[in-house]
Amino acid sequence: MSESAASQGRHSTNSAIPALRSLLPVLAVLTLIALVPLLSPSNRFLSLAISAGINVIALYGLSVLFGQTGILSMGHAALVGVGAYAAAILARDFGVGFWAALPAAALASAVFAMIVGVPSLRVGGHHFVIMTFAFGQLLAIVLTNGGDYTGAATGLDLAGPVTLFGADMSDLTRYYLMVVAFVTAAAVASWAIINSSYGRTLRAIRENEKLAASLGINVGRHKIGAFVVSGIFAGISGVLLAHFLGHISPSQFSSFPSIYLALMVMIGGARLIEGPLAGGVLVAFLPEVLNLDPVQSRIVYGVCLIAVIMLLPDGLIGGIVRALRAAFSGKPKQETEQRDAAPSEARQ
Repeated sequence: MSESAASQGRHSTNSAIPALRSLLPVLAVLTLIALVPLLSPSNRFLSLAISAGINVIALYGLSVLFGQTGILSMGHAALVGVGAYAAAILARDFGVGFWAALPAAALASAVFAMIVGVPSLRVGGHHFVIMTFAFGQLLAIVLTNGGDYTGAATGLDLAGPVTLFGADMSDLTRYYLMVVAFVTAAAVASWAIINSSYGRTLRAIRENEKLAASLGINVGRHKIGAFVVSGIFAGISGVLLAHFLGHISPSQFSSFPSIYLALMVMIGGARLIEGPLAGGVLVAFLPEVLNLDPVQSRIVYGVCLIAVIMLLPDGLIGGIVRALRAAFSGKPKQETEQRDAAPSEARQ
């Protein structure tokens, strides 16, 4: 019995080391990002970086849903909007501050995500994508026609300061560092989900839903669970966005912003822990680097998405990792591809 326990302990330790190695590059990059204020960047740069970081938090939730479970949602921005409006209404009607609004908004987004996920038990593929797209449009219509309660088309304002241990976090540099801390927490949480037994179950559903069900996996419950997890990430992102902008409106959370979130996670790579971070930063700063107007940036995004789908199905980071692996392995391409073709986790 003791030898069996010892062997299991060695197996878990050996499997945990490669998993931890996948997280270290993300933590290293986030550490460098946290040091950016030392370079005295402009307020515009910090604002773009904060917006990118808030998107990355939502993208980590979408990566659990899409990358691990294989369910693509075009209504993820609507879940961010639920969190943002929950924070705004709580602040206006009950005087609830930033930190108290975080769990409430995350819970509200999780509940709405669960409602959105219920049709996925019966509808799949492009039919479900259309349904989530319609959910985003429906939420925008409801918020626009909500009268004074939702601020109608003009939206709601948030005037309360964000404080932490007595320090005013409304300062741009402090808010930037706080967002980086939230991004780090989201990355670690996503990494923990990916490398847990729950994450392996989600990937089994993604690869072969019928086979997973035949093995005794409750597919419906795990699908809804993935939606709830993605909703929690989206709700936290919404609270950060609402307090950063100080004003929210329905147009910010319609279906078209959801398309941009899906674009980010596809470009970066939904199945790797580095993907949401890379996709969020790239899509946020690419128009600024290339000096593109909104119309030109949409064209570039479309071209990038087509290129990624055709050439890099695992996303930009996945393509880079595959290229580096092939370059440093020194083995023929065919042998490398055979090594990468692992059996489905459902069969495992």
